[in-house]
Amino acid sequence: MSLLPYALARPFLFGMDAEAAHDLTMKSLALTQHTPLKLAYCGGRIEDPVEVAGLHFPNRVGMAAGLDKNARCIDGLAAMGFGFVEVGTVTPKPQIGNPKPRMFRLPEANALINRLGLNNDGLEAFVENVKNSKFRADSERRGQAPMLLGLNIGKNASTPMERATDDYLACLDGVYPHADYVTINISSPNTKNLRTLQADEALDALLGAMASRRETLAQQHGRRVPFFVKIAPDLDDSQIAVIAHTLQRYAEADAATSRLGWGLLATNTTVSREAVAGLPHAAEAGGLSGSPVLEASNHVIRHLRKSLGKGFPIIGVGGILSAADALSKIDAGADVVQIYTGLIYKGPDLVRQAAQAIQRSRQAA
Repeated sequence: MSLLPYALARPFLFGMDAEAAHDLTMKSLALTQHTPLKLAYCGGRIEDPVEVAGLHFPNRVGMAAGLDKNARCIDGLAAMGFGFVEVGTVTPKPQIGNPKPRMFRLPEANALINRLGLNNDGLEAFVENVKNSKFRADSERRGQAPMLLGLNIGKNASTPMERATDDYLACLDGVYPHADYVTINISSPNTKNLRTLQADEALDALLGAMASRRETLAQQHGRRVPFFVKIAPDLDDSQIAVIAHTLQRYAEADAATSRLGWGLLATNTTVSREAVAGLPHAAEAGGLSGSPVLEASNHVIRHLRKSLGKGFPIIGVGGILSAADALSKIDAGADVVQIYTGLIYKGPDLVRQAAQAIQRSRQAA
């Protein structure tokens, strides 16, 4: 448990504009992560190892992409006890994102709406920050298995959709040497037309290009990095089936790795407002995250697991604000889970609570 109870910090942070509070939090993490002040938020890691996609996760609770878009706070997040941390989404060129205000709290629903628009400092700065992180050396010094690092990639808003693959390949080239896994983000609702890449032919073309480039990179770097494809919760069952079939086809064709080269990350934020209708800010454009996404995300996970079978890697994310929520993701078929909005509403103790609940459930099974 962290030395500073989050209940003391939350009223101050929630008294600020949502994005200003986010920026202050990330700046504070960046400044304190290599100092004794990290004791204010660090927590001992629950050891509950599991192998997924050929990777050894120290525990089953991770940090979702979107919080640390520029990879500035990897070590601070590692100190909270995550088994894995995903940073990004990064795009080849820096971009400022959408006009402010662009982030809104819906506390009555334990939810957020954001239309940030993949704002980030660009690939060069991102990779430099990743290279400067110390979490692997820190783990080695403590004699622990290292936390895993996922690097999440996307396209610039200014890049025409017909050239989207170029952006993903440029990002892949940059992040590949430093990633334990790479997430291909094709589901942000805040980049125009990005979700069209989830359609059958567009998805097949993108993944084919990524698979081909990975073969080249694997030979160059002497290791094979798994890919996870991040999808939306706003898909109907037929769309989910198409994505599952496409990914399964690539996985089965990847005979050298026995289906360990591909996985799915379900899900991103939702554009639905059904669960928050009538609340302040509910009509704001952008992606809704938090409690209202839990069941929609779990539905996608259940459908994917049924379609793909037991062995296909699935990371579950969306709506985890309690240990019970984390368990619901595992029960739906996720191998490991990620949190984001839950960290904002509940604080770092949620990491330990969720990891502990999953560990106990597994031991009791």
